[in-house]
Amino acid sequence: MTPDAPALPLRPELADEVPYGAPQLDVPVRLNVNENPYAPSDAVVATISRYVADAARELNRYPDRDFSALRADLADYLAVESGVRLDPAQVWAANGSNEVMLHLLQAFGGPGRTALSFAPTYSMYPEYARDTHTRWVTGRRAEDFTLDPAHAVATIEAERPSVILLASPNNPTGTALPPSTVEAVLEAAARIPAVVVVDEAYAEFRREGVPSALELLDAHPHLAVTRTMSKAFAAAGLRLGYLAASAALVDALRVVRLPYHLSAVTQAAARAALAHRDELLGQVADLRAERDDLVTWLRDQQVGGRPLQVADTDANFVLFGTFADRHAVWQGLLDRGVLIRETGPDGWLRVSVGTPAETRSFQDALTDVVAETAQKEQ
Repeated sequence: MTPDAPALPLRPELADEVPYGAPQLDVPVRLNVNENPYAPSDAVVATISRYVADAARELNRYPDRDFSALRADLADYLAVESGVRLDPAQVWAANGSNEVMLHLLQAFGGPGRTALSFAPTYSMYPEYARDTHTRWVTGRRAEDFTLDPAHAVATIEAERPSVILLASPNNPTGTALPPSTVEAVLEAAARIPAVVVVDEAYAEFRREGVPSALELLDAHPHLAVTRTMSKAFAAAGLRLGYLAASAALVDALRVVRLPYHLSAVTQAAARAALAHRDELLGQVADLRAERDDLVTWLRDQQVGGRPLQVADTDANFVLFGTFADRHAVWQGLLDRGVLIRETGPDGWLRVSVGTPAETRSFQDALTDVVAETAQKEQ
């Protein structure tokens, strides 16, 4: 009889953890992970193929470890998208905004240090803290998911974090932060001092007149604004996230990055997608309109004789509720071929914005599920 293998020396705090990830199910309508529902056009695919083919001819060599050309392209894009002109030295990129966040926690978090955010918010933040041995603390958001500046400042002063994470638009609620709130946090953080990270993964979907925190960079060298190409650029499979910050903050991230962390293929594909920014951002405008129509429709629906609650959103998803048994609603939608996300505060569900046809499928399925639930309760 083979003796039992010795236990692996796993870190104790990881013993009961499970890998992060939303369900990946083969269903007709997938609206659970905030992807862009439109596949790249033939023109985008052709450009990516050409750029990657050129890079492949030199795959025997290590890539540009500082990816200078890509940083310049990202700076040019941000100047067009937000009106803020940055030096390429103020831009950093990695394999998804997840790795960018990990770099930030590696550089500014660690043992004896604290990372702070305000719940509900992105569920990966505490994992970045855990993986870097950083203490994790959350303050609270109001019932409408906004952040009270006085509460934020008081929490910062009490906890004295080294890193403050603010998602705007927030995930899973879609709530954008006004500049006055971000500035209040920045001023409190400067007294610690702490790095403030404004996570703008969904910034391109913000409504008209909602500014980007990029506009605050000049006055606040301890601010970092993170972005991604996964959403607006329909490039979730590319895995390219980036940030804008002071050159000094970016230099700190260069210390903790792994050597040659961005492959030549990733750099080439990202530059190719950026070359089609006008076409891809045109899709964003369509998705914003689809989102706003979906919010209106959801607010007209009733559950148990009362209208659904729907959070204001500047992202490409909508948080709605509340349901006495949200899992039953989620399962009912899945049984009808529509996958959404069971996340956020108890009773709430989140749906990504899809194509018009996908949205109709979701609406039809939700109508059926709500009616079926009402019948069972009679």
